[in-house]
This record gives sequence, structure tokens and C-alpha cells, in this order.
Amino acid sequence: MKKLILNIFFFFRFLITLAYELLLTMNYLRFINCLSQGRKRSPIRLMTEILYRSPPTMISMASGMPNASQFPFQEATFKLKDGTSVDINGSDMKQALQYNPTPGVPALHAWLKDLTQRLHDPPNMSLSEGDQKTELLVTTGSQQGLCMIFEMLLHQGDKILVSSPIYSGTRSILDPYQPEYLLVESDKDGMKPESLQKNLSRWSKEDVTDDKSDIPKALYTVPNGDNPSGVSLTEDRRREIYRICQDYNLLIIEDDPYYFLQFNKPRLPSFLSIDVDGRVIRLDSFSKVLSAGIRLGFVSGPKALIYRVQLHMEASLLHTSAVSQMIILKLLEKWGVDGFLAHTEKVAEFYNQRRDAMLRAADKWLTGLAEWNVPMGGMFLWMRLPGIEDTRDLIMRRALEREVLFVPGDVFDLVDGPSQYMRACYSMTTDLEMDEGMHRLADLIREEQG
Repeated sequence: MKKLILNIFFFFRFLITLAYELLLTMNYLRFINCLSQGRKRSPIRLMTEILYRSPPTMISMASGMPNASQFPFQEATFKLKDGTSVDINGSDMKQALQYNPTPGVPALHAWLKDLTQRLHDPPNMSLSEGDQKTELLVTTGSQQGLCMIFEMLLHQGDKILVSSPIYSGTRSILDPYQPEYLLVESDKDGMKPESLQKNLSRWSKEDVTDDKSDIPKALYTVPNGDNPSGVSLTEDRRREIYRICQDYNLLIIEDDPYYFLQFNKPRLPSFLSIDVDGRVIRLDSFSKVLSAGIRLGFVSGPKALIYRVQLHMEASLLHTSAVSQMIILKLLEKWGVDGFLAHTEKVAEFYNQRRDAMLRAADKWLTGLAEWNVPMGGMFLWMRLPGIEDTRDLIMRRALEREVLFVPGDVFDLVDGPSQYMRACYSMTTDLEMDEGMHRLADLIREEQG
């Protein structure tokens, strides 16, 4: 009898442990639409990956690669501003000109995983295997990564949680899906957790397991130096938002192109760094710190979803330009992680000084005419003009006539109608240009107000 009781005890303990593990395991099918589920692995892309992992003795007649000996380029040298140079020798150039694995040039892919580990230390990166293990995919800028994520995620008419204003490029991706935008209110500290909770309160937590429920699947956020608002989420809000997303089983799309342009130190923790569940898919970009034209970014997140995004790339671009990847790789190998991070600190300080110059110009000319919050990162000052009902005509006609250019706020609104807001970018203009531009804007506002 005692043995029977012990066996029953261990059996129920096993069931409880199994149930707990199932609760901790993400059901990623919730975030993969019918189109993405229909994507299959390209056998030719797989052959390319096998070839790059194979020893030099491998005889391959499988991949369909062109013969690199017939390409006209042989090597390249890029002179850096510090007087040193980055060299792409004949062997590296041969690889750069050839088809490469979809996840990225292998050496760059490994370097970026090490960088992600150092900067974010994702809880699931240390997993040996499984759907929740943090993986990475090199993309043609973060914009392409974002486009593929939504292509994987959304059905027509799906609900998605976003804040307004929103970057117009993101809306260009989303609008064709005709989604129902659920607007999460924001202030100077970013997205408000209580507004997120209010949006979700119409559903029960049990709805996440109901295939017929119309509960949203994802939250989209730009946590640092948001474009256009310039706001950054506080650490407390990030943690509270993550907790709410756990309650409602939401995927967090962390679009963070301004991560390295944070003005306060230490940098705020990313959503990826606190992602114990594998519910964050993160986008990074080199466009603001190395080159916008090289078009290089990367997506990191749970293996199950990164794999699906990879399938979308296999079916379209095959892989990000290997020439771009090789240029960045050789630079990063030359600098090392510490050298790269030292460079990003200099870039952040440059934009911090640009921001301060714009704030001085705004204080000088626009006090009493406009309202703004101090950006904690990024490249933008978001201003409200209380005396102007709609900034579109002021910006797009009258300001152009005075040879000063801004962006009217309605470009970033999810609700059609007039906007009292406008965006000013401080990345390119000198102190004198900012001062004169704000002076001209002040004159225009006063004229408009009569």
C-alpha cells in the first residue's frame, strides 16, 4: 500500500511539473499567420548553408553558385577617418561577391550574437535548444526586418497595439493589412502601462487560448528616442508593460534603431534583456552609427519566430548584401566590441550636443509659441503649436516659402484629421541653422495667429 501511495504521489507530481512546463512554453503558432505557415525551407538555401559549414575538401555540385573567378572585383580598401583602413582581401572579396547563408555571413552572424549577449544578456540565449532559444538574423536594415515580421504575424483586419504618433514608415507597412489600431497613450516617459491595460481589459486572460477570439497578438514599440516623439520608456514602465504582455500572451515587437543614441547612461535595459518567456522580437540597426546607405540591421528573438522570418527572406531577398556585411564585419573585427561601443558613445554625444543646440534655439524663439518635451535620445524634437489648429499648411506651404523645412504632425497620426504637432530633426543642421530656422518658424507662427 505504501508503495502504491508513493507511486501515486510521484505520478501527480509529474503531472504538475509537466503542466507547469507547458504553461512556461510559448505557443508560437499564435504569432504565425497562414501565409507564413505555408512557407517551406528552400532546399537550395539549405545547400548553401551546408556548403559553408563543410570542410574545404568537400566537392559540391549542388548549390548553383556562379564561379567567382568571373566577377570583375578583386579586393577593396576603405580608408577610415582616423587615418587607418579596413581591407577586404581577395579571399574575403570572393565570399562577399558570392551567395551566402540567409541568416548572414557566418563570421558576422557570430559577432552580432556575441554583441547581443554582451549588451542584453537575453535570458534565453543560453538555452541549448528549443523554440524559445534566442536566435539572430541579419537584415537589410531594420525596416526590412520589421516588414517581414508583420508579414509573418498579421492577418487582414487584425488588431495591433501601438502608440500614436507613429513612424510613417511603420504605418506604410501596416496599413495594407487594414489593421484595427488600438492606441496606447504616451507621455514624456513613453507608453503608459495603464493605457495598455485599459485597452486589453475588454478581453479575459482566457481569450488568449481561444482561436475564435479577436484579442490582439502583438504590441509594437520604439522604446528609445522614438520617431517622431523623441520619448524613451522608463525602466519601470518597460517592466510593467512586459508583465501585462505576459498576462495577455502578447508578442512585443521592440523596434530600437536609436538604442545607441541614448543620452543618459547607463543605457536602459531592453525588453529582450528581461524576456524570460521568449515573447520579444527585437530589431537593431547600424544606420545611425555606421552607415545608413550600407543598409544593415539584425533581428533577434525566439528561434521559432526568427526561423519564420528567415523563410520570408529566403523567398524574397535570399540574404542581405554580402558586400555590405563584409564591410561591416571587417570594421567590427578591427575595432572589437570595446572599440565599437566607444564609437557609439561618441556618436551619442554628438547627437546630445545637437539636441542641446536645438533646445537652446527653441527656448530662444519659441517660448510661449510652442510646447515640447526634452528628448532623451534619438534625433527629433516633437513640438505642439497651441495657437495653430493644423500645422500642414504652415509647414508644407508657408515654411517652404521661407526656406525652412519641418514635417507636419499629421504624417505620424493614425487618426485622420488636423494636427497641432510638427517634427524637427537636429541631426544635420548647424547651431546657426537651427537658430535661424527656429527664428523663421516663430515669425510664421505669429503671422498665422494674426
